[in-house]
Amino acid sequence: MVRFNDNNEIIREEAYRAILVGIQMNEDISYSMEELNGLAEAAGIEVLGQMTQNVAKVNKATQIGKGKVTEVAELCENMEADMVIFNNELSGIQLRNLEERIGKRVIDRTILILDIFAARATSKEGHLQVELAQLQYRLPRLLGFGKSLSRLGAGIGTRGPGEKKLETDRRHISKRMDDIKTELEQIKNTRTVQRAKRDKAEIPIVALVGYTNSGKSAIMNRLLHMTEKEEKVVFEKDMLFATLDTQQRSIKLDTNHEFILVDTVGFVSKLPHSLIKAFKATLEEVIFADLLLHVVDSVYDNHDFHIEVTNKVLKEIGAANKEKIILYNKIDLLEEKPLDSSGEESLFVSAKTGENFEKLLELIKEKIFSDRVVVELLIPYTRGDISSYLCEKAKVLHMEYKEEGTLFKVELSKIDYSRLVDYDTLQDR
Repeated sequence: MVRFNDNNEIIREEAYRAILVGIQMNEDISYSMEELNGLAEAAGIEVLGQMTQNVAKVNKATQIGKGKVTEVAELCENMEADMVIFNNELSGIQLRNLEERIGKRVIDRTILILDIFAARATSKEGHLQVELAQLQYRLPRLLGFGKSLSRLGAGIGTRGPGEKKLETDRRHISKRMDDIKTELEQIKNTRTVQRAKRDKAEIPIVALVGYTNSGKSAIMNRLLHMTEKEEKVVFEKDMLFATLDTQQRSIKLDTNHEFILVDTVGFVSKLPHSLIKAFKATLEEVIFADLLLHVVDSVYDNHDFHIEVTNKVLKEIGAANKEKIILYNKIDLLEEKPLDSSGEESLFVSAKTGENFEKLLELIKEKIFSDRVVVELLIPYTRGDISSYLCEKAKVLHMEYKEEGTLFKVELSKIDYSRLVDYDTLQDR
């Protein structure tokens, strides 16, 4: 595992070795545990094994039963594990009790996700959002964290921008949270100004959403490649939460149509509410989008579950009713197309090979540029500003120089047309 000190110098650590623990009540948790394994590996943790327990009721003191706690302690001793990761959130009391009885570092799924976010956030806003989520999670658990923090000064669950604040009292933590919210509000205001400029220029927004590691960034890069903007590609990798900071790129088509493509943080089951709340400002780009491209990993058998989780988060942030296209990605890895039971408009694509991406671009154009009219405008030579605007922002179908001015046959928005109606050669039609 690699970490960085305050001088941005690499600090190498031995990998943590962990046992995963889950409780099963009324639902199958096999996928959730498999995902927890993936999250642990994404954090650089070596998973030695896992243990689950069927329970009718959660133990308030330790979440799992007394006998299971003893089993976990023995398993850690026998397998030389130095950490236990619980699939469900633990309270401060549960954290303290489990660490006392097991004698090893204990964290839960939420701490693990926050740790991954802390390690991978790159922008100032990303760091602030992660720190806020960390503090929101830890504030009610100070009692449980106290002992482990005094024993272990760094590592999984303690790294990140909020590390120095964890041993302070509630008042100082609350003060820091208020400061972060103020800084995030300032960043949000800057984004609002930028959005207002886009609205004024009538540039539509298309947002990529979906489960983590479904291929959103790969799809963005394929679209950038198709529009000859390879120098603006975004980071992509086959790993959970490769993208944490919202990425925006301008896509200009050969028809002169232009839109903003937004790549967002991926969703995951049991995504901590504090994290959704902290990243809500970033996800506002989804709320204001004109079209959502919901990317699905078609290779995963139960992709309906991924769709369900994504739709749940979209509903939570107020974007459930947005027009969307379901993109079943990675079809190059399948012998036959999966069944589509989403009930939404869908398309089967491959970001790797580019299959059906021409169709995707046509669909996007159809969805976000349908409010267009084709007109003939005679622009006087004295209004070169309008001619420049049409050449730059509109889809020019034909242009001819006349004695009175430049005759344009153009496709443009109805709003633009309303501003230029006086130059229409067929006003009386």
